[in-house]
Amino acid sequence: EMDDEDCERRRMECLDEMSNLEKQFTDLKDQLYKERLSQVDAKLQEVIAGKAPEYLEPLAALQENMQIRTKVAGIYRELCLESVKNKYECEIQASRQHCESEKLLLYDTVQSELEEKIRRLEEDRHSIDITSELWNDELQSRKKRKDPFSPDKKKPVFSLTSPRPYIVYMLQDLDILEDWTTIRKAMATLGPHRVKPEPPVKLEKHLHSARSEEGRLYYDGEWYGRGQTICIDKKDECPTSAIITTINHDEVWFKRPDGSKSKLYISQLQKGKYSIKHNHN
Repeated sequence: EMDDEDCERRRMECLDEMSNLEKQFTDLKDQLYKERLSQVDAKLQEVIAGKAPEYLEPLAALQENMQIRTKVAGIYRELCLESVKNKYECEIQASRQHCESEKLLLYDTVQSELEEKIRRLEEDRHSIDITSELWNDELQSRKKRKDPFSPDKKKPVFSLTSPRPYIVYMLQDLDILEDWTTIRKAMATLGPHRVKPEPPVKLEKHLHSARSEEGRLYYDGEWYGRGQTICIDKKDECPTSAIITTINHDEVWFKRPDGSKSKLYISQLQKGKYSIKHNHN
């Protein structure tokens, strides 16, 4: 058993010991802080000087990654430039091919129109049996200049002195011949059995059967519609693949793989200048 004095003395000893421990802990803590701070400052100086391993290793990895990405970017740049160059050359080649195709189509169109005009002129020539001398005489009489001072004498339409009135024709001979030619053509169209048979006109034969019906194309026993893939073939040229976009009464529009559009006339298919077939690839 302890008395009050012993208890008080023991308590004071414990308090002193606790104060001493707290002071030692505080001193150790300050010392540890100063040591850690000095280590961090030293490491920072090494980093600033570029000597710290913790800084050099990630820096080396970053530089290696930068070199790899720079090399990849250079290769990608070259590929992009090559792609743009190839695309430019493709566009030029497609434009030239489109121009050549349009020139050929225009040539065929003009040729077809001229052949049609020649055929019509041949029909007109065979349907008229008037000698050229009569036409030439009338044309020469028209070319003669009239005297401006000479009065223009016109015959009266009716003669009052004659026992009965008569009609005087006031038309020129060339006008009468033109009217007579028009009447002959109309009679040949409306009543061929009443007109003297004319020599047959040689018409151009169609080598292939081709026509358009209700937005579809019939060619050599097969039907073609919009959106179908076809193969266009022309003599002395390589076959071309295309997609039908529009079918009109006398022409067919199609689109090539390069995006250019062209057209074919049904008359060209009939004459065999172009041929088409289904492309099942």
